[in-house]
Amino acid sequence: MVALIVIGPEKLPRVARTLGNMMGKAQRYIADVKAEVNRTMDLEELKKMKETVEGAARDVESSVQSTAIDFEKEWDSTTASLSNDTPHTPWEPPPPVYKHPGKKFRLKQAAVPQWYKARAGVRTKTLSGAARVARYRPTRLG
Repeated sequence: MVALIVIGPEKLPRVARTLGNMMGKAQRYIADVKAEVNRTMDLEELKKMKETVEGAARDVESSVQSTAIDFEKEWDSTTASLSNDTPHTPWEPPPPVYKHPGKKFRLKQAAVPQWYKARAGVRTKTLSGAARVARYRPTRLG
């Protein structure tokens, strides 16, 4: 009511529109600032999480390396006592022997003769669509 009296009825819609635009800009600015603060906080949390994951990865890597070194020492001590005189150890099967497949792999074992196919009416050649239409088109009587 005060604005209606002070500004007047002619200028009130324009002032209200301008005031609404300014309020919208202010809300967008506040939302942008909030989003930037949230992104900064998320970035800091991600950095902390990255550091903890990297530390855990370094711990796992060092434990794997120490385990690998221990395993290699045990393996070397175990395999040093075995003699390499025998060509095949009992737990290792001999390598497979190569057998040539021969020349019969090119022959068809169950080929049907052409005379049988012709007698039985089996199609031996494919026809294109146009050739099939031309061959089986009914003749016009007329």
